[in-house]
This record gives sequence, structure tokens and C-alpha cells, in this order.
Amino acid sequence: MKRLLLAALAAALLSGCGTATAAAPGTAPPARPAPAGAYPVGVRTFTLDPAGARPLPVTVWYPAGPGGVAPGRFPVVVFSHGLASLPELHAPLTSRWAAAGFVVAAPAYPHTRRGAARFTRADVRHQPADGWRLIRHLVRLDARRSDPLAGHLDVARFAAAGHSAGGFTTAGMLTAGHSPRLRAGIVIAGGGLAGAFAGPSAPVLFVHGGADPIVPLSVGRAGYARAPGPAAFLTLTGQDHGAYLAPGHPGFVQVLATTTDFLRWTLYGDPAALARLRTHPTLERKGPLLTPSVEPGPLLNAPLRPTEPTEPAGRDGRGGRGGDAPGRG
Repeated sequence: MKRLLLAALAAALLSGCGTATAAAPGTAPPARPAPAGAYPVGVRTFTLDPAGARPLPVTVWYPAGPGGVAPGRFPVVVFSHGLASLPELHAPLTSRWAAAGFVVAAPAYPHTRRGAARFTRADVRHQPADGWRLIRHLVRLDARRSDPLAGHLDVARFAAAGHSAGGFTTAGMLTAGHSPRLRAGIVIAGGGLAGAFAGPSAPVLFVHGGADPIVPLSVGRAGYARAPGPAAFLTLTGQDHGAYLAPGHPGFVQVLATTTDFLRWTLYGDPAALARLRTHPTLERKGPLLTPSVEPGPLLNAPLRPTEPTEPAGRDGRGGRGGDAPGRG
């Protein structure tokens, strides 16, 4: 399924679009600056391993151009939903990230998504491996000339992001031995799994409502304390578990701007985004906010490490309760 969302997703963005052209599938893309403005957004869906033990329906939002994907390569964000939620419920955020120049791939996890036949929050511990399975698939897909996304994915620059149980999933992807392709994490209303925030250093942004009744602020703060840095923590004073992820609610504009700047800095090396993060009036920071190089070096064509985790360590201690759709408290 494909459809083009021509909505004006230019909030917190400048005008104009990047002009880079697509590279050949599987080849090293040229260095490129962060896009100057907003793209139209396209959407597609596919199912990863449909006949396997853990089939994974995936929704992909991508920068669109005439007839398909916009010219150029784009960093990829793997977004994980919370308990009893779905990827499309997070479209107000994920589609705006796509408009800002990122491909966002969001899996619907087999046992924690809304409508799951065998729902169990204990399955969160298995979801980081699903996230890595999706990353490996996207690396292969980029080299598959028959796929519309081929040659448009910057497979050296991934970030993981997620809300509530999806935030714990994100933390669980940042374990010892993870591939350096995963360059950043965004944990929204979540915390850390055992063994999280290890391996190659990756900046992490935590976003948390100060009055979250489901995953208390202290859980997010504990995860932030464990992250070696660079890391940042955005507290939304008086906010609950996720209403700030819905447009029109207090905090949405701030969350959108801060997360977009974080992705622009960590995946594009955008110095202006880094400067905004460094001067953000309410963003707590620790560790050096290092200026990343836009030049990825030899990593671009490096194979995924055989030591990438296939099963995250530990268990989910606080994944939320009930539904984790945006707007629920």
C-alpha cells in the first residue's frame, strides 16, 4: 500500500528540499548535508518473515518525490510502539520525521501490538532482536534493485526510537556488541533494560512527562543515569504518559523540535541542530555533545557484525500498563 501525504509538515523546518540524487543500490553514498526543508511524505507497508515464528508487519514513512521516493539517501529511524498500540497511531510524529528527511520504519510487534492474538507484556524482552532483524532486512533491501527504496537508505546511519514499552525496546537495542550502524537512540516515556546502553557509544535522548502515572519519571531518570553519554533528558513538566505525542496537546511542538534536532545532529551531523540542543533552555545534558563527522568513513559498506545481539539480555521491568497510544495517560 502506498499513498502520498502532501500535508504541510513544515513545522520547525525551513523551506526547500535537498537536491542529492540516488546512489546505486549497495554502494557508498556521498556525504550530504541535512535537508534544508520539508518533503512530502510517502507511506508503504510490508511484512517481514510472514511465514516465520514472529512475522513483523512494518509501516514505512519516507521522503517522497515525483513518482516515488525523493532523490538521495536518507538515514533510517526504527520506531517501536508501546503496549497495545500500533505504528499508525504514532504517525503525527513519524510522518514529520520523514518530512524532515528520515526514513522511518515502524514494526508492529507480534505479542504487544493492539489486537495481538496472544498479548503479553513479557514479550518486550524479545523485541530488541526484532528491531535488529528489521535493520538487517533494510540493509539487504537497499541493495535489492527491484525495491523502490533501493539506493535511498543510508545504511550506515540508523537510530532507534520508541514510546513506553517501545522505549525499553530501544534501550535493549543498545547493548554490548551492537553494530555501530546504530548511531543514536530516543527513549520516550521508557527506561533501560538489563545490559542496555553498552557497546559502541551512541548518544541517547530521553523524553518523559513529569507526571507520568504509568512509567514514573524516576524510571526514565534511572535510564539516563545509566547511559554513559553523550545523553540528554527532556522533562515535560506536568505531562502524562503520552498526550504530548498528539498534535495540539501541550508539549508536542517541543517534542517534535527537540527529537528532530537530535536526529539531525546524530544522523546528519547538522551543526545548527547541535547548537540548538546545546542552548535548549530546559534540556538537561551530560557528557560531551561531540560534533559528529558527516563523513562516515569505512563504515558505509561494512557488513553487520556477527556479534549483533539476536536476543537481548534481561527482562522488561516497567513496560507500562493498558494501552500506550499517544494521548492516553
